[in-house]
Amino acid sequence: MFSQKTIQEIRNQFPILKKTVYSNPLVYIDNAATTQKPLQVIHACENYYSTINSNVHRGLHFLSQKATYHVENVRKKIQNFIHAKHSSEIIFTKGTTESINLVASSINIRKGDEIIISYLEHHSNIVPWQIICKKKGALLKIIPIDQNGVLQLEDFELLISEKTKLVAITHVSNVLGIVNPVKNIIDKSHEYGALILIDGAQVPSNLSLNVQDLNTDFYVFSAHKMYGPTGIGVLYGKEKILDSLYPYQAGGEMIKNVSFEKTTYSDLPFKFEAGTPNIEGIIVWGSAIDFVEKIGVENIQSYKEKLLIYAIQRLSTIDGIQLYGGVDYKKRLSIISFNLSKLHCFDIGSILDRLGIAVRTGHLCAQPLMNFFNVAGMVRVSFSIYNTFKEIDYLLEGLLKARKFLLK
Repeated sequence: MFSQKTIQEIRNQFPILKKTVYSNPLVYIDNAATTQKPLQVIHACENYYSTINSNVHRGLHFLSQKATYHVENVRKKIQNFIHAKHSSEIIFTKGTTESINLVASSINIRKGDEIIISYLEHHSNIVPWQIICKKKGALLKIIPIDQNGVLQLEDFELLISEKTKLVAITHVSNVLGIVNPVKNIIDKSHEYGALILIDGAQVPSNLSLNVQDLNTDFYVFSAHKMYGPTGIGVLYGKEKILDSLYPYQAGGEMIKNVSFEKTTYSDLPFKFEAGTPNIEGIIVWGSAIDFVEKIGVENIQSYKEKLLIYAIQRLSTIDGIQLYGGVDYKKRLSIISFNLSKLHCFDIGSILDRLGIAVRTGHLCAQPLMNFFNVAGMVRVSFSIYNTFKEIDYLLEGLLKARKFLLK
């Protein structure tokens, strides 16, 4: 376990954590939405614009070559980070949402095909499939969950068939923190010849990831949830499958030859990277990966597990609290969603904000899951490597103050 001194040294790398909010120290526990950025990431952004800024892949001059080198170096870094077989299987996108939309727009769905998702999905892994099913006349099926939010795999085995074209499942619920048995789901999907996409938005820097061992066809995630910049993410796809798909967008970079009679497309990964990419975001992401690897994913996971256990223990002492997703920390990452009896989540979040505590409130981009639990919304807290046990105590104090104030 990290010592208090080590955690403080890590915290010192995040300038924003020194900020006060309404005269209170900032307690930032909204990390499932986005993580804060360490100094080396902030400095990498400044360094890019000061010493590298240029378009990539098209110029012969020094800066263009330098920018291209750094972009492709980060592609290889991500390949190694997730243990992909080829760097060409790493497609840069705007983020998890665009990665899912890329697959939804590019795969060949026909009338009568079926797509399977689950009750746990973020809207980004629901709406694209609804749209494609409506356009193509396909059928969308939903894997149910139990009262703790656990996927009912017996029902999944009844839903899947030879008609199933694709299964799209979250690796970790952004609401409940539950880690789904994606390896089992991947294996079962392949038995029926279905493609599988895993939404891994909550995973990188939280769980060790090996896409080859998982044998998933697609895996998607973003930089901003792992200490990197916003507006940049990745679609990982198996080379053979990506080669078989149509381009998602058309324009510069994704072509080999263009004539008015015929256009041929670039090889992977450029076939899916039309236009000027988020060069800054890609290069700066490399610094975020360096930050994660220096600490170690397993060390981060271990420390956050201890935060999770402590938080569940402390929150469970509050009268009238409803914790969603159960309390089995071995099946969860460091995300906790809850409600307090007779109180609206927005009111709780507003009072916590005045105390300097940043949490997430509302439907959490998962309205079907809110409907399942018969609530309008929830309060969500989510931890990162820079959070402390003292901050959890402060959260508890804030919740008690909020309840006392709102019920008086």
